[in-house]
Amino acid sequence: MTAFTEEQIERYSRHIILPEVGGKGQRKLLESKVLVVGAGGLGSPVCLYLAAAGVGTIGLVDSDVVELSNLQRQVLHATSDVGRSKCLSARETMEAINPDVRVVTHDLRLSSANILDIIRDYDIVVDGSDNFPTRYLVNDACVMSGKPLSHAGILRFEGQVTTIIPGQGPCYRCLYPEPPPPGMVPSCQEAGILGATAGVVGTIQAAEVLKLILGIGNPLAGRLLLYNALDMTFREVAVVRQPECPVCGDNPTVTELIDYEEFCSLRGRGTAAVSEEVTS
Repeated sequence: MTAFTEEQIERYSRHIILPEVGGKGQRKLLESKVLVVGAGGLGSPVCLYLAAAGVGTIGLVDSDVVELSNLQRQVLHATSDVGRSKCLSARETMEAINPDVRVVTHDLRLSSANILDIIRDYDIVVDGSDNFPTRYLVNDACVMSGKPLSHAGILRFEGQVTTIIPGQGPCYRCLYPEPPPPGMVPSCQEAGILGATAGVVGTIQAAEVLKLILGIGNPLAGRLLLYNALDMTFREVAVVRQPECPVCGDNPTVTELIDYEEFCSLRGRGTAAVSEEVTS
């Protein structure tokens, strides 16, 4: 095992002095691999804090370019990045924060044909997607691959977060077996979002990922955390695994991945970017 450099000891000193982390924990972080789906409102704080923490390999999936309207909440990007690939902009930001981190970019749309090959190389997946087809696809792929998954959603002043650990609790389909009818849940573009709400919820996702890597604390498995910025309240809802769940249930009926654009009636509506629809 390679010893920490003097610079690393100084950089991660506030981690290393934590009894729950220490040098062994920091080594785990440096050796871990996390995939973030989306470099937007949620993916931005997730990526910033994972990079700062020293997560050794961070993969990033996003096929969008930076738009001016993104900058109110997508803090990975700057005004000078407008028109540029979000993957490229995010990678430069993370590498500037911490040169220890290797950033692997996947500038593409996730599909049933490529997702298993992409997530295979990672220990944990973070879903910050902006559409239901991607959410269902990521959930199903993670359950089938046994990959822990952090899910979150945000809209207006509210957010929700849960952690999915296949074999140890419910999955996204246990919460939402089927997507809501088209038009029932407005998008951020239609309803708006307080930028700081994305920061709070995305930072919680980052904390969940770090806890999973370190093997400390109690993750949000089997629990849905609901946040309201206007009231500044958090409340928790217990979620149980559904035996009839089509993916993680006792007799799963979904055994192969499919693309869900038609299933969700959202064909052509977006790419894997930032989650900005609360589905509760």
